[in-house]
Amino acid sequence: MSLTNSPVIKSQNLILRGPEKVDIEPTITFLQNEQRSVFFGALLNRGDAWRWFALNIGHWHLHGFGYFTIVTKGEEIAGLCGVWFPEGWPEPELGWVVFDDFEGKGIAFEAAQAVRSWAYSKLGFTTITSNIVPKNKRSIALAKRLNATYEKEYHNDNMGHCYMYRHPYPEKTENN
Repeated sequence: MSLTNSPVIKSQNLILRGPEKVDIEPTITFLQNEQRSVFFGALLNRGDAWRWFALNIGHWHLHGFGYFTIVTKGEEIAGLCGVWFPEGWPEPELGWVVFDDFEGKGIAFEAAQAVRSWAYSKLGFTTITSNIVPKNKRSIALAKRLNATYEKEYHNDNMGHCYMYRHPYPEKTENN
């Protein structure tokens, strides 16, 4: 059972749903793996990682959006993808991460397309960005594959030095 009022989004190979209790351990494992989560915000302390999970639930309640859990059709928890807009962010962000053993399979691309489409059609967004740490080459490549364009560099209070990529406007994503 979802801990939020989030919708369920189904794509060709994935189910994107709100956080559930079953997601706590995979999310904490990801956040505590510094090598995997360094660009997302590694939280090596288990308590801090647990609090991030709870923060995402609160984010859903405050904003009506947050990170979805990415679930494969085989019911494997594969990562997180969603819209994030905490205090201090310049504007809403489309973010994604995939957990160990799921990278390089097109999961983040498919999830990001589905969440971006939902943000435009259901939330009424007319634009969305992705904030990416410059050393995160895989996310930069994915942003470009999603037809997002580099807009500027800025200092993010949480992530440090970031590149901001702007995603195409809704009418330009319909055929992607």
